[in-house]
Amino acid sequence: MSHDANSPLAFIWSGWTATWPTELLALIWIAWLISWAIGAFFSARTEKHVRTWDSRAYRIPILAGAILLTPWTAELLGEQPLWNPGNTATYVLAVLTLAGTLFTWWARIHLGRFWSNAITRKEGHRVIDTGPYGLVRHPIYTGLIGAMSATAIAVGTVTAVLGAFLIAIGLWQKARMEEGFLTSELGADAYGPYCRRVPMLIPFLRPR
Repeated sequence: MSHDANSPLAFIWSGWTATWPTELLALIWIAWLISWAIGAFFSARTEKHVRTWDSRAYRIPILAGAILLTPWTAELLGEQPLWNPGNTATYVLAVLTLAGTLFTWWARIHLGRFWSNAITRKEGHRVIDTGPYGLVRHPIYTGLIGAMSATAIAVGTVTAVLGAFLIAIGLWQKARMEEGFLTSELGADAYGPYCRRVPMLIPFLRPR
């Protein structure tokens, strides 16, 4: 995909988003972002949520990581990839990225109207422990960490790898905060056994 070098679109669609096959990664993420935003309209009424100020513990690393992972950061810094995985490996990593995003959608559909972008208790909230939630307690975060890690490896820049790492740290922190919130809101008798039975983020890992 080519653009006039003097147009704003040339900067927006630059770096690893302008070169095939890493451009495929950008298309996957654009499709995911648009569909995810549309899905936000289908959610139950929120009864309680974690205060915005308290959520900074996970929002800041996620935001910083997202900025680092964008192609514009590497473009502004004139950064070069640390490695070139080659076309075949990039296609494999694109498939892994797609698999991760599809895993998030499986989890979101299975969660239904209990889903929220923030840490909340929805109307009629209960523990969901089937489908992807029988594999890990936070399958949306698992899918995102996997997809972003695959993207960072395909891109191969320091900022992309650091960005994926910060996002993973932020999602891990969000998962910990969410579990404390849900334990308090739903009761230790309801959420505790689920935590002891199902791992947090890594499937088949011994729960803690």
